Amino acid sequence: MTATHHTMRKDAPCAEVGVGWRHPHYAELLQRQPALDFLEVHSENFFGDGGAALAVLMQARADYSISLHGVGLSLGSAAGLDPWHLDQLARLVQRVDPVRVSDHACFARGSLGGHTVHGADLLPIPFSDEALDVLCRHVQQVQDRLQRRLLVENLSAYVRWDSADAQDWPETDFLNTLAQRTGCGLLVDVNNVYVNARNAQLAGRADDPVRVCRDWLDAVAPEAVGELHVAGHCHVNDEHGEIVIDDHGSRVSPAVWALHRHALRRFGPVPTLVEWDTDVPALDVLLDEADTARRTGQALWAPVPQGAPA
Repeated sequence: MTATHHTMRKDAPCAEVGVGWRHPHYAELLQRQPALDFLEVHSENFFGDGGAALAVLMQARADYSISLHGVGLSLGSAAGLDPWHLDQLARLVQRVDPVRVSDHACFARGSLGGHTVHGADLLPIPFSDEALDVLCRHVQQVQDRLQRRLLVENLSAYVRWDSADAQDWPETDFLNTLAQRTGCGLLVDVNNVYVNARNAQLAGRADDPVRVCRDWLDAVAPEAVGELHVAGHCHVNDEHGEIVIDDHGSRVSPAVWALHRHALRRFGPVPTLVEWDTDVPALDVLLDEADTARRTGQALWAPVPQGAPA
């Protein structure tokens, strides 16, 4: 058995599978209670005391593990963390007791004219020593407040830093070092890796995006990975140019499913989350995508027949 291919016996754990639980599916999922290992929700949608949204979340919490996925901590912002945001997240974590808490390696907040402004987007950070120090400090601050491990997600980015020190670190080394310094985990979004590789190909900076993605996944420290994300993307080619966008608005592409299988071989049976945030389909379509993810894990870790070589 090789170090990166986890051949497992019948008593080995299977990779958990969950879906992003969005408002159009609230009532139907609670009624049908499909066989899912966890539900993931955006933390910011449930901030504040009371209300219908929090009541629905707590109803789901009675039957499912909940993963809280944030989009607003702005962990890479030189302006620092928003104390109110961290307070709200800490209160939500205490209420829900989630199985995982995650956010992104990005920034969204900055200072302009003496005022703090919010970009309302997940903006990339440079992979520099200074940016790494900022990110480590904020991740540690969040973990100290929450008293639990935080997972940090790699970003799909449509602009990149172009300065003397902005590319000091390869992204995977940057993320591995973040995990080593802080003890945080990594949330590997496979679709984000593929989108970035496709856009690099369109820009003439890469030839084979699948090979680029495999190399990226192989460079990530397996012990740091706590969750995988898969999602759909779209390819736009118009008068403004050609680009691939991580829009979470369609089925997972065959290339991303193949990379998801490679990631599971590399990282072992870590949980997989299927995201679908725009043009949200019927619940059965989302559950079918979850079944595809589950079948991948089952095929990788099927019981070894008696007498077969390990």
